[in-house]
Amino acid sequence: MKTINYTSLFCLAIVLMFSSVSQAQEKFFRAIGTPHEPKVEASWNRYNTYAGIVDLMKKINKAYPNLTRLESIGKSYEKKDIYMLTISDFKTGDPDEKPAMYIDGNIHSNEIQGAEFSLYTAWYLTEMFGDLEFINELLKDKTFYIVPTINPDARDNFMKEPNTPHSPRSGMIVLDNDGDGKAGEDGFDDLDGNNHITYMIRKSPTGQYIKDPQDDRRLIRVAAEEKGEYEMLGYEGMDNDGDGEVNEDGIGYYDPNRDWGWKWQPDYVQRGAYKYPFSLPENRAVADFVMKHPNIAGAQSYHNYGGMILRGPGAEEDKDTYNREDVRIYDAIAEKGEEMIPGYRYLTVYKDLYSVFGGELDWFYGGRGIYTYTNELMVSYLYYHKNEGRGNQEEELKVDKYLTFGDAFVDWKEYKHPQYGTIEIGGFKKNFGRAHPGFLLEQDAHRNMAFTIYHGYQTPKLSIINVEEKSLGSGLKEVTATVYNERLMPTHSSQDLKYKIERPDLISISNANVVAGMIVEDEDFNKVKEQVHNPETLRIPNIPGMGTVKVRWIVSGSGNYKVDVDSAKGGKASWSK
Repeated sequence: MKTINYTSLFCLAIVLMFSSVSQAQEKFFRAIGTPHEPKVEASWNRYNTYAGIVDLMKKINKAYPNLTRLESIGKSYEKKDIYMLTISDFKTGDPDEKPAMYIDGNIHSNEIQGAEFSLYTAWYLTEMFGDLEFINELLKDKTFYIVPTINPDARDNFMKEPNTPHSPRSGMIVLDNDGDGKAGEDGFDDLDGNNHITYMIRKSPTGQYIKDPQDDRRLIRVAAEEKGEYEMLGYEGMDNDGDGEVNEDGIGYYDPNRDWGWKWQPDYVQRGAYKYPFSLPENRAVADFVMKHPNIAGAQSYHNYGGMILRGPGAEEDKDTYNREDVRIYDAIAEKGEEMIPGYRYLTVYKDLYSVFGGELDWFYGGRGIYTYTNELMVSYLYYHKNEGRGNQEEELKVDKYLTFGDAFVDWKEYKHPQYGTIEIGGFKKNFGRAHPGFLLEQDAHRNMAFTIYHGYQTPKLSIINVEEKSLGSGLKEVTATVYNERLMPTHSSQDLKYKIERPDLISISNANVVAGMIVEDEDFNKVKEQVHNPETLRIPNIPGMGTVKVRWIVSGSGNYKVDVDSAKGGKASWSK
């Protein structure tokens, strides 16, 4: 009878087990700064429909119940839920009482990548929690409110229906743009049925264009005294209502980013304004949420195109709103962003672009005192590093040839048009130019996320760094507490202080018989400002960024008192004897 050597079998099993583990480990080598075994599998080289966005948000919420809260903050015009993910370490406190960063994207329906950048942020924060100490500490201290799309209706329209790279910019409310008493009766027509609205051209004896002999995709305008071959007829379409015009009455036109209640102007002053401030349900939902969450200290909105980190004011008439002290903080954060995101420039809207009234950027700061940026995503520098400016047709054609291999352009093709006769249809697809091609999406998403995390990191963080006692005799003692703000942002911006938007910060002492309470204005010269009423809870106007506030109480008796700090935007801190 053969004897079984159990010791040998056990050793063999251990060897085989470790060999299997070793082989599994050899299948990948972890890239620094990247989730390598995510609970939620996601691809960042493509764009999501509204249903895809909601599905991914639900998966993140299900995978990370202790880090995320999923809720609808309102309904769109077409009654779609506007979903938000709240991200924080719920085990370390109420997320709505921590300093918070608000992030949204896709207010303009064709500016789609803002949703992916916002989603990437939510995914990254949750997947890297536990792996990176920085992320652990960040979510311990902070909260992120993330709304990937605040225009879900028109996002789906842009993706699913024929559009240009620039349409629809509005939401889905249909208006009478041409004033003929009918609404939306003459929009684009997808003549070649490819789900892209490209250009129509026609041969003409008075044409001003020729096709480039070196590249027949490109139209070249001839000199004024020269004869061309083609005329431009505009985007694909027909005269559907028989008024002699083409494509003059499609969806819109209104601009959701001219609807916010700060320096709002009507349509005859600010093209694109709708009825009145917050007349659009999507914007009203965001505003209502922000008003109910005074802990929001920073905000980020994602748009496209141009590679810009923008701050307000949107209009020159509003330039005095931005106090010098606040601009110093804006500059410090955005200049760091210029280093993080290649090709992006830090600009002021009215000064470097154009005037905007009723913009989201200005409402967040002007109306709520929240330090806010708008990033214009995608810049041609990401295609070719030699070009640091905005893209042009010649460069875009090179991108189509050398980087997307013909996937970005619809070649010219003849078509029999009912009004124009024989024409040609062709040009760039709707998902090229403004939107990142897939191979650039994840890198730029990560860099923009890193900038936004840096912004969120610089929201206030308060700590009580020192409590001193001094005996005054007769059973009285003096208790002096020093509260330190460890980050760049103060607990109240200058705009907040000017309009008293949020309540003062509260520093209180408990389990003590308080005789007097005061704010120490100059410790060296013993200058103090007494608060006569309710001296146990001192009302502090502001705790400056990277600065301290000292408070003092005169108390009687002996006991184990406690000092607490409660700030709407700075969170809470405590110290116990």
